[in-house]
Amino acid sequence: MTLHPKAEATCGPDNRDAPDYSGLKAVFVNTSLKAANGDSHTAILLEQIATLMTRAGVSVDNIHMRDHHVAYGVQPDMTEHGEDRDDWPALWQRIKPANILVVGTPLWLGEESSVCRVLIERLYGMSGELNDKGQSSYYGRVGGSVVTGNEDGIKHAAMTIGYALSHLGYTIPPQADCGWIGEAGPGPSYGDPKEDGTKVGFDNDFTARNATIMAWNLMHMAHLLRDGISNHGNDRRVWQAEGCDPSLPNPEHRV
Repeated sequence: MTLHPKAEATCGPDNRDAPDYSGLKAVFVNTSLKAANGDSHTAILLEQIATLMTRAGVSVDNIHMRDHHVAYGVQPDMTEHGEDRDDWPALWQRIKPANILVVGTPLWLGEESSVCRVLIERLYGMSGELNDKGQSSYYGRVGGSVVTGNEDGIKHAAMTIGYALSHLGYTIPPQADCGWIGEAGPGPSYGDPKEDGTKVGFDNDFTARNATIMAWNLMHMAHLLRDGISNHGNDRRVWQAEGCDPSLPNPEHRV
């Protein structure tokens, strides 16, 4: 994978004293509306970050949401609620153990994709799961976002995704988002070929810088949280609030 020269330099011999990230797992979820991952411009920018992590020793798993039939809803398995098929339980088994979650989305009318909203809703549906400390199973894990398109909205989408992940229990490191929108309006997208043989956006110093810093900050924070977060004051098992009925449809009411 071709990287920006400065991004490439961060993986060089001068980083021999960097922490040991081996054993960390990252999952990248592309919520492009395109059916094939190979046609997705969001996938290209996600790959830049995944390459940096892989070279640092992190195990990376890539999920293209449109490759799967993920039902609408906020229950762990929607086949138990009338759906004929739901691939989410299998995807959850890949997302749950990951130390790092990176959500990639294109922009449409300034917002994240509808597929991205489904991902957030299904993640929300798992918020009743607790770890062995009595915390949300998302505690001790970190999250970030990658946004691409040809219109404004990178920071807005990153804010929405970042809040959702934080509310669920993910830790959001400093500068945990990046994006590329190019010129406003119809035109080339990130990774499209240019006449000189290079690719659109690859020489953009701002995008390359943010993507690189994001990758390393996610790894740094995941490394710090290997042992999780103290459960002093946040153990849900000792907080039986009135009305927290596990049978209620809102997953936050499930212990």
